[in-house]
Formats: sequence, C-alpha cells, structure tokens
Amino acid sequence: MPVANLAPGPASGVESVKVPGVSIGTSGYVYPHWRRGVFYPAGWPQTEELSWYTQFFSTVELNNSFYRLPTRERFTRWAAQTPDDFQFAVKASRYISHLTRLRDPADPLARLLESAEGLGPKLGPLLVQLPPTFHIDLDRLERFLRELPSRHRWVLEVRHPSWRVPETWSLLARFQVALCVPVGGRVQPDLVTTAPFTYIRMHAGSAGGGGFGREELRTWAGRIRGLTRSGKEVYVYFNNDAHGHAIRDAATLLRLLSRSAPRSGSGSSHSA
Repeated sequence: MPVANLAPGPASGVESVKVPGVSIGTSGYVYPHWRRGVFYPAGWPQTEELSWYTQFFSTVELNNSFYRLPTRERFTRWAAQTPDDFQFAVKASRYISHLTRLRDPADPLARLLESAEGLGPKLGPLLVQLPPTFHIDLDRLERFLRELPSRHRWVLEVRHPSWRVPETWSLLARFQVALCVPVGGRVQPDLVTTAPFTYIRMHAGSAGGGGFGREELRTWAGRIRGLTRSGKEVYVYFNNDAHGHAIRDAATLLRLLSRSAPRSGSGSSHSA
C-alpha cells in the first residue's frame, strides 16, 4: 500500500510536521520493500533515499552500525545529506552488547565514537541493546556505565525480564542513561524514565501485520505529551518496517501530536 509517493504537503497526508521537544522517525531507512511506491517513489535513486526520507521526518535510528561499524567518512556523508536540525540515533555494535556483554568496553566504545562523531552536532542518542538471554547483572552494568562519555546521550534497551526491577532504574538514573521503552517487544515496557530524555522503540502494534492502530497511537500521543510537559525530550522510532507500517505509524503519531502542541514544563522524572 503506497504511503508517501507524493511531495510533502497536505495533499500527501505525510506532512513535514514539527512537534516541540519530540523527534519521531523509523529504525533504518534502507528497505527494498519500501521502494516502488510503498514509501520511495518508483525509480527513485537509492543514493537519494535519505534525502527523500528527511522531507518527512527529523530523525532516523541507524541500525547498520550494530552489525558493522561504518567509517567516520560514511557518517560525515550522511550528515552532509540532511538538514541542519536532523538527528541520527546510532545503535552500538553487537560486539559491545552481545559478544562481550558489556565487558571491557573502553576500546570498542572509543571506536564507536571515533566513527559516529563524524555526524558532528547531528549525532543524537546512542542505543545499547542487550540480547534477550542476558540476565540481570547490576555490577557489570555499573562498570559499563562508568565508561560511557557523558558528552553524549546514552540509551539501554534490556530484553530479559530479570532487569525489570527498581535497582536497574536507579542505576541508570544515577548515570542519566535512558531506559529504552520497547513497545510490542518480548519484554513489556517499564513506563519509567531515567534521564532528561525518553527513548521509545515501537516494535509492533496490535493491528494486522504488526502495525499500530489509531487508538494505540492516540494513547502514546497522550503519554508523549505528558513527558514533554514535564520537561523531557522524547525520541520515538518505529521498527515495524514490514509493509511500510513504520512510515504510516510514524506519520500518524506526528499528526496526532501536532494537533495539540505540548506546553513546556519542569521536572526531573516522570512515568510515561
């Protein structure tokens, strides 16, 4: 089902919407099944897909860095192709999260940042996603958190239920690392924020094919408004790429939020 094969604007249904304090996009933007009119127009050059994407969304989560770290030059080229206010979230290498399981992270973190900092001021949060077989180990987590350079925003996504305890949240809060809120994944989300910003990954909704229904998105729009009113910045990335659901759902959430501009506020913590 085509979702955005028109130029941005009211007629397309996918306008370039700006919502203060909220950045919404998709997890990745290079998908063959988004071509031929599903998102990218038929015949659109693959080398120009990022420029098309940026007409609709102000951020993207880069996932290829999880499998193989791009060069600094590649990150720099991505930055050059995007508007000044565009932000890239970057998923950390599986070497850090899956192979060494947070042990001895100094060198791999340095390699990650040496490359990713090629994005310059467009480098947004850095996501560390733990494997679903990684049980809670607070001592190891604390040693890892101590190695994270505070000049960047860091996010931890846990996928084993043993991590869902207040001690995890307190430890992350001490280092101002965001607990990722995973929606529709293997672990039910803890609606808790542990940093000055919140990071939400929309893995799958309850509608057909993993899409999110309008009422689901309306509920999340209300939660996101509450977070922004408490002074939190919010990042949301849709990971349900099949059939273009991520594009449709991200655009719908943006429209829902744009109908009621959030008020700025204050506060250091909030439950979503």
